[in-house]
Formats: sequence, C-alpha cells, structure tokens
Amino acid sequence: IIGFFTGLSTGAGVVIAHSFGSGNDKALHRAVHTTIALTLVLSVVFTIAGLLLSPVFLQLMDTPEDVLPEASQYLRIYFAGISGLMLYNMGSGILRAVGDSRRPLYILMVCALGNIFFDLLFVIVFHAGVEGVAYATILSQWISAILVLVILTREKSSYRLIWKDLHIHKGTAMSIFRIGFPAGLQIAVTSFSNVFVQSYINAFGSACMAGWSSYNKLDAFILIPAQSLALASTTFVGQNWGAKQLNRARQGVRQALAMSLGITLVLSVAVMIAARPTLSLFGTDAETLQYGQRFVQLISPFYFIICFNQIFSGA
Repeated sequence: IIGFFTGLSTGAGVVIAHSFGSGNDKALHRAVHTTIALTLVLSVVFTIAGLLLSPVFLQLMDTPEDVLPEASQYLRIYFAGISGLMLYNMGSGILRAVGDSRRPLYILMVCALGNIFFDLLFVIVFHAGVEGVAYATILSQWISAILVLVILTREKSSYRLIWKDLHIHKGTAMSIFRIGFPAGLQIAVTSFSNVFVQSYINAFGSACMAGWSSYNKLDAFILIPAQSLALASTTFVGQNWGAKQLNRARQGVRQALAMSLGITLVLSVAVMIAARPTLSLFGTDAETLQYGQRFVQLISPFYFIICFNQIFSGA
C-alpha cells in the first residue's frame, strides 16, 4: 500500500519538477494543489484498505501465533494514522521537486527525534508495549506532516499551498497517474512478493524472523544512499527536461549512477566484513545473529543490480 503511494508521489514529483523547470507558474500551481488534493483523498482510501487488508496479509505470511496479536495491534494503529506519513511524503516530495531538499531533511530529523522520544515515553514510562511504539510512530509522522504543510502554506514562491485552491485538475491528475502508476505498481508487486518471502521466513520460527528483521535494518542502511540519489536524479531530470536541457539531464543520470555504485560498494563490503557486530546492535541471541549473518552473506552481492534499477527507473 505504501509502496504504491510512493510510486504515485514519484509521478507527482516529476510533473512538479517539469513545471518548475519550464518556468510555467500556472502549471506548477495546478500541480501542487492537485497533488495535495489527491493525497487527502487517497489517505482515506489507503487507511481503509490497510485496516481491512492487514489481517489478511498477516495470515498470508503465516505469522507465528506468538507474535500475531502484537503484529495485528501495531498494524491497526499504524494504518489508522497513515495519512500523516502520506502527507509528509507528498509535501516533502513537492519541496524536493523544486530543488529544496534541506527543509525535508530538517523535518525528518525532528520526526526521528520525536519518534525516539515518544518510544521511550510510551514504552518505559507508560509501559504501553507494542501499542505505545505504534502510537509513537504515527505521532511523529503527523508532526512531520504538519510541519511540511505549514512550510508550503507560508511559502512565497509559485508553489505556495493555498488551501482554498485545492482541487483535482483532471489533466494534471492524469499526468501524475500516467507516470506514477507504473512506478507504484512495480513497488507494490515487489512488496507483495515479499509477503510470500516473509511467509517462508516465518515458517522457520521467531529467531529467523528476528534475524531477517535485523538484516533489513542493514539493508536499508546500504540502499538509502542509492534511493536518495535516485530521488535527486528524478528531480534533476524532471527540471532539466522541462528546461529542454536534455544533455545535462543525461549527464546527471550518469553521475548519479557512478556515485550510487561507488557508495553501495563501500557500504556493502563494510557490512559484510562487520556483519555480526552490526547485527548485534539489534539483538544478541546467537540463533538470531546466525540467521541475520547468513542473509547478509547471501543478498549483499546483488545490491548493484538494485542500484541500476533505482537510478534508471528514477530518471
């Protein structure tokens, strides 16, 4: 669900970047307000879908009985507040599309610190357990959503958010879906296949699940630089395409790919060498560490394929 929305936000970012690069203020204004209006509508749709489908997917993943109640509880709370995540992602996507990547970073830092604070508050002080962790997540996401919307509302440039102008412009919405739907479908299909991968992992028990979870944290650490460069490449190509600077757009893609491969190589080697001590940051159980280390050894060599895919699909 979130993967599909991420693809749609990519389509919106491309349309906004293209309008910004071409200097078409009217199209930019229309794209920003169509994007926010679509997000508000999709927030309702995806909240309902998440609440209805999460129990089904937990069953498809053969979630062990000892973790099923807490997993269900977490997902119910998470999807009830998912609109905060969606508004932040789309709002920060608008800022990045016009070349402002600093303020989304500052907001994300506030969100991360807030998440840590609320985690400690709800878990240690209020003893709320998994429910507290879920509330900490959605509270921090809503803080980030409010901050990015305030920034857009107070902006003086042509991409300023004017609430009374919110509406879905048919042509702009079609452009967003034309670009974003294939990207969203790609991410959604990949995520859906991971449901079955997770079900195979769950069949090996809680230790294997914990090892897979620990590995995924390292996986994100390795792939986030490539994902960030892919986002930057999307904005760079969109703006230069709008300004009809096609050679500069191609040059940007080549440089993004070179940087992505270089960073991924360094991080992959470092994680493979230090797999056990880094995995131990997330748990010290010997069986869990063994599973996590095995996942690192098997999957890390294939990160370069992911880099190529992310950079070229982003461009």
